[in-house]
Amino acid sequence: MVACCRGFGSIVALLSRCPFLDVNHQDKEGDTALMLAAQAGHAPLVCLLLHYFAGLDLERRDRRGLTALMKAAVRDRADCVAALLMAGADLAAVDPARGKTALEWAVLTDSFATVQRIRRLQRRPRAEQLSQHFQPQWPTPAGAKTPAAATPSILERLMATLRLSFAPSPEEGGVLDHLVTVTTSLASPFLTTACRTLCPGDPPALGARSKSVPEMLGTAPPPAPCPQPSPAAPDPRVLTPFQGPQGLLSVCSGWLQPRDSPRIILSKAPRMPRQDKPAPRPAGQPHHLALPRWQYQVRRAQSTEHMG
Repeated sequence: MVACCRGFGSIVALLSRCPFLDVNHQDKEGDTALMLAAQAGHAPLVCLLLHYFAGLDLERRDRRGLTALMKAAVRDRADCVAALLMAGADLAAVDPARGKTALEWAVLTDSFATVQRIRRLQRRPRAEQLSQHFQPQWPTPAGAKTPAAATPSILERLMATLRLSFAPSPEEGGVLDHLVTVTTSLASPFLTTACRTLCPGDPPALGARSKSVPEMLGTAPPPAPCPQPSPAAPDPRVLTPFQGPQGLLSVCSGWLQPRDSPRIILSKAPRMPRQDKPAPRPAGQPHHLALPRWQYQVRRAQSTEHMG
């Protein structure tokens, strides 16, 4: 939790190899490691938790009923919100206190970047995988014949001549976006022939729970069994019907068990009587305090009288 809150990525990557780590453990406020990383804005740590920690609970709630997606939306962490949504976080979940979703919390707290990112993901809810339908185009052989280009018509020539060219701004889904996707994803010829994704038929989608890398490779540890509550010992004050010897011994075994904690009785200590008596006040001065007689002075006077 401290590593995710402070942004210590190397420590989080090292802890991903620990098989005895409970990644869904909550503190006294109900926050998990994913919540702390999301609300702090550490998007690489959020992706690391989502991809390499098997059994991560995206819908775990804190004491106020907020999920990691809601906490990231309130703090305007757009990158963390996008990572959680593509990993399968529930966008329609509402908090029990005010009944608002993550998008409504983002609108309420003026998190405009988060609102824009959520609406953009809703328009394109499925990630594009160009490696499935991309065919590497190698150079044409020397003896091959190229098809002749069709001659443009007079109308096409006229429209191409009279068309005014303006410099449009880059828009989503345009040529610039397509070039960036082609050059940075699995659509390049080298990567398509040398690499294959782990889930080619299950690309990340909005609202679909994606598997972590240990789950895809089959190296994820099995989930821990739920602890079963121990049977409660019968109350000795409750009258039970007559049972056989075996049943009677089973009831008596509960009586013979030691108690959880001893009974402690607090009482006030008795007041000890005073051994020294206050010196009497002089008769002439009833309203004035008498000088105290120190013990060493009394003993010195007694020793002087004894020696004399």
